[in-house]
Parts: sequence; C-alpha cells; structure tokens
Amino acid sequence: MIMDNRFAGALLQQRHITVPVKIGKVTLGGGAPIVVQSMTNTDTGDIEATAKQSYELYKAGSELVRITVNNKEAAAAVPYIYDRLVQMGWEEPLLIGDFHYIGHQLLTQFPDCAQRLAKYRINPGNVGFGDKHDANFSTMIEVALKHDKPVRIGVNWGSLDQDLVVRLMDENAKLAQPKSVEEVTREALVMSALASAEQAQKFGMGKDKIVLACKVSKVQDLVSLYIELAKRSNYALHLGLTEAGMDSKGIIATAASFAILLQQGIGDTIRASLTPEPGGDRTKEVQVCQEILQSLELRAFTPMVTACPGCGRTTSTVFQELAQKIQHHVRDNMPTWREKYPGVENLKLAVMGCVVNGPGESKHADIGISLPGTGESPAAPVFVDGKKFKILRGENIAGEFLEIIQDYIANKYCSVA
Repeated sequence: MIMDNRFAGALLQQRHITVPVKIGKVTLGGGAPIVVQSMTNTDTGDIEATAKQSYELYKAGSELVRITVNNKEAAAAVPYIYDRLVQMGWEEPLLIGDFHYIGHQLLTQFPDCAQRLAKYRINPGNVGFGDKHDANFSTMIEVALKHDKPVRIGVNWGSLDQDLVVRLMDENAKLAQPKSVEEVTREALVMSALASAEQAQKFGMGKDKIVLACKVSKVQDLVSLYIELAKRSNYALHLGLTEAGMDSKGIIATAASFAILLQQGIGDTIRASLTPEPGGDRTKEVQVCQEILQSLELRAFTPMVTACPGCGRTTSTVFQELAQKIQHHVRDNMPTWREKYPGVENLKLAVMGCVVNGPGESKHADIGISLPGTGESPAAPVFVDGKKFKILRGENIAGEFLEIIQDYIANKYCSVA
C-alpha cells in the first residue's frame, strides 16, 4: 500500500515513469507501487525445500520470488514447485526463472517450466558468444513470446560482454582526455542493457514485456548507472546491488543506493542481495526492502515503531525491552492483521524513554508511551491520537500497553470477517 501523506504523494509524482510491465497481478512501472522481490538459495531440484523457502519469502511480503534454473533437474522441478506453492496457500505463485548459459535449452526442452514461470531473467553476457549469442538470445525471447512472459534483461559487472568492453577501451584510449576504466565499464553496462532490449524488440517483444537491470557491487557505480539508464530509456527498472554483503554492511549499502535512486524517482522493483549467515533467515532481505520503502514513505507494510535510542537519563532497560516486545508483537501479528484490519500498516507507534522527548514524540504517533527515565516518577503516560489517554504503573505496563494497541486497531480499522 502507498502511504497516505503529502510527502509520499510528492515523491511519487516525481517518479521516472516507465512503461508498465504486467506480471500476473503485479505491475512494474507506469507509476505503480514499487515492487519487492527476493531470491531463494535452495537447490531448485529439491522441490520441497524450494517451495518452503519460496512460501516463506512470499509470506514475508515478497511479491516476486526468483529461483535458479540452472540444469535439467531444476527445470523439471519448476511445475511441481508451483503446484506445491498453490497447495501451501499462494494462490498465484509469481516465480522468476534465473537462467544462465543454457537457458535457451532448458526453456525449449521443458515447456511446462516455461509456462509456469511468471518471468524469465536473462543475462546477455552469458547466453553465448559470437553467432551463438544472437541465436540463443532469440530462442529465449521466442519462448517468452510463445508463453506471453516478460523478461528481465540483467547485465552484470562480473559477466559483461568482453568484446564490447575491449572495443570501448580502445576507443577511449584514442581520446584526448580518456575516461577512467570505471567510467568506460559503466558505459559498457548501459550500452549492453539497451542494445539487448532493442534486440528483443526486433524479435517482436514489446516494451511492456521488458525489465532492465544493471548489477554492480558499489553504491556509487549503481547510482551512476541507473541515472544514465533513466535518462536514455523508459523501460521498467529493477534495482539491486549484485552482492550487497553481509550484516550491517549489506543493509547499509543497499539502503544508501536505493534511497538515492528512489528519492529521484528511479526504480520500479527492488531486491536486497544480502549475504545470509549460515542457516540464517532468508526473509531478512524482504524485510530490508520493505523498511527502505516505508522509511522513504513510498509504501507501508507494517506499523512503524519509533523508539528512543537511550542516553544517561535512561539507565534502565525497561524502554528497550518494551520497544523490542512491541516490534516483535507487530511483526508476529501482521499476517493476521493484514487480512483482518485493512490499513493497519499505516499505524504509528512510539516507545520513549524519558521526559525530554517522550511526551512530544508520543503525541506525534497514533499511540505512544513515555516511560520513566532515571530519577523520574514511576509512571508512564500513554498518548492516543495526540492526547493523553491514561497513565500506566506497576509491573504489567507492557501487557497493558499491548492491550491498548490491540483495542485501538480493532476500533480504528474496519475488521474484515
């Protein structure tokens, strides 16, 4: 859902309007809400494991889920993964097939795979070389046309057409003021993406079936690339660092690059390519994308919890524990709330730690609580819609505050039976 406020509206009006691409019930571009997607890291030939992780990503809020289709076992598994997802509760699974090297073979040899996928991801840098490149690429486009599927043409820093790079480097060397290697490589990426899209159109594919992506690992390179792509075309654009990294590094790099571009209205769909911890939760990349969009006030996914960072006035951990409990409570209940209480994702909550900013911040939220700081009276005023609602005391402040939140949600948002 797009957030209902003037700032978000102003941002959306400034967006780089691209040709809309329909993928099932989802629309990329054309001014539609920015779409969150993710990718599994299971062996696609393992039907149950891939279906399970795909469903987890979907339930976390991923509107498109990409799976690797790298061999015959993976291609043969796709229809079964699709059917399993339907059984699990995803009414219309929107799976993207990630093809490299032999995608032209797999799509032709496994028509059921080609039909069940919602979109194909093609990397023009590794579909073949010389005459084979054009033949293999055209085969994939022909299959997409036959099954009425869109494609994402995704060029990558690590698998760029080296003939193109060498030619541009030679031309650059002859200039009076040669550009840097990075600048020439960025130009090669943009040229490769646009040339491949034009080639797809020559084969009969419309712009309404084409999504472009230029994947690199550095924030400034990504920003420069997409600003240039936006200047030169109106294809729908997918944003993502090719390897964002692990933990805070990956999250910060993703947020920094996306924020710069989205603020300028560039980007129709996003993915946070985070390196997970061994055995870690893959849905983290979905949460990061959602929080970036929500922080920019472009979409709303879950109630926002504003919490005090703490200082010397808040030596107690009570407010930290309450903020954590509320954050977990909100995320745990969102799957049910989303179905039962339309609009609840726009709810704003505040958990503050002392009298300095506590009352003021609490009044700005729909529901806020100002907990007592060090040396303050052991009382916690609660504010609802900007007005003092009641004062909580005692050992069950957390439980009582959660009850207030639940009652507010039930009364404010129309319940769907």
